[in-house]
Amino acid sequence: MHSEEVEVHTGGRETVRDLSAECTRFLREIGGDEGLLHLWVPHATAGIAVIETGAGSDDDLLAALHDLLPADDRWKHRHGSPGHGRDHVLPALIPPHVSVPVLDGRMALGTWQSVCLVDTNTDNPVRRVRLSFLSG
Repeated sequence: MHSEEVEVHTGGRETVRDLSAECTRFLREIGGDEGLLHLWVPHATAGIAVIETGAGSDDDLLAALHDLLPADDRWKHRHGSPGHGRDHVLPALIPPHVSVPVLDGRMALGTWQSVCLVDTNTDNPVRRVRLSFLSG
């Protein structure tokens, strides 16, 4: 298995960050031809989603998360920014992992799909994402 950790700078703002370029580079560098690409976020306040980006869906996802997980004082987990407790609930809804089939050296995603980091935690401007490739 090949594995590497990449650093993602979110700028300390809520984001849906497309990781496709990092994944493509990783697969090219290791010669990943056929198998599974697995992404893992070792953080308690971020997740990985497969979603369309650039056409507003990424902004819609953040808006939906605001509606579902408001940044207010209802949360028992209270350190950090106001409403930070919601960030700790996020990975239960958007898991910190995803596996994508790789065929002929490319992620087998649909036309409009991208693999994205979803991060609502503005207290942490730098994230790590582990990319692992299992040949098959």
